[in-house]
Amino acid sequence: MVKFLFKRLGASLLVLFGVSILIFALARVIPGDPARIALGPTASAEQIAALRQDLHLDQPLIGQYAYFLQGVARGDLGQSLYSQRPVVTDIRTLFPATLELVLWSGVLMVVIGLPLGIVAARYRDRAPDQITRIIALLGVVTPAFVWAIVLMLVFAYWWGVMPVAGRLSDGMTPPRTITGLYVLDGLLTGNLAAVKDAAAHLVLPSLALALSGIGQAARMMRTSMVETYNKPYTELVRAYGLSERQINFKYALRPAMIPTLTVLGLDFASSLGGAFLIETVFGWPGIAQYGVKAVLAKDLNAIVGTVLVIAAFFLLINTLVDLLVASLNPRTRLQEAGS
Repeated sequence: MVKFLFKRLGASLLVLFGVSILIFALARVIPGDPARIALGPTASAEQIAALRQDLHLDQPLIGQYAYFLQGVARGDLGQSLYSQRPVVTDIRTLFPATLELVLWSGVLMVVIGLPLGIVAARYRDRAPDQITRIIALLGVVTPAFVWAIVLMLVFAYWWGVMPVAGRLSDGMTPPRTITGLYVLDGLLTGNLAAVKDAAAHLVLPSLALALSGIGQAARMMRTSMVETYNKPYTELVRAYGLSERQINFKYALRPAMIPTLTVLGLDFASSLGGAFLIETVFGWPGIAQYGVKAVLAKDLNAIVGTVLVIAAFFLLINTLVDLLVASLNPRTRLQEAGS
């Protein structure tokens, strides 16, 4: 397992290095002069030239990338032209908000999607199965921002039972920062009012972000469970008189979880990138919204830093999913070791 882990981490680092080269080059071919955009139309040619020199934009592309790598080695992603602060500081400040949103959406994918798939497989071709298929299909084919608007209209505008903007209500004091996750920090500090308010603000954006993953998880879980039901060993244990409940949770669930975990992990990892529109709709002060503003301002350092964080998160989740799959199915890591 250790060898399997190091092999996955090595591959992830190579992918992250390739992503850094790609996004660094793409960020510099976006039309517009970053120095001119940052200083405004009234800046003089000397001021623009000085800022370009500070940003190393007067160097060849390879030279600019070399300066970038030197900064990364020191833990420095440069200065943001949009916020006038170090990009690392911006990411450290804003990333917890997006992480909390993504974590809640991941929990919803698991606690809603997997039971839906299990119920659909148990009652396949009957009413629960048909209803689950419709729910899953709607979740998969409908974009997250459409769900965000629908949920906002229903629960905030028509019924008025849910907040729709920000992480906390106006006048509510945030809990003392420990992790940056308001619900967790509120629990750790005993600020139950902040916990309740932060959780209420998380419901709609996390649900809008999770609905696609819920649909995917339900469909994959149903398909995998149905396939497992048709395996010879399942028929054998059924012939021995075991109840359907025992067959479901002891013999069918574990093998069915392997492909479902893979799809669920990909959906969860990609939800960090999918949070861009959700954060914009709900006014969520996270790194995704920061990345949108960085692109509009052609803030090169902020663009590269945001994309690298999203890529690193995606690779980390994929590595964790691979480890979970390897623990459920030892043949996976044995095949890796033999290849």
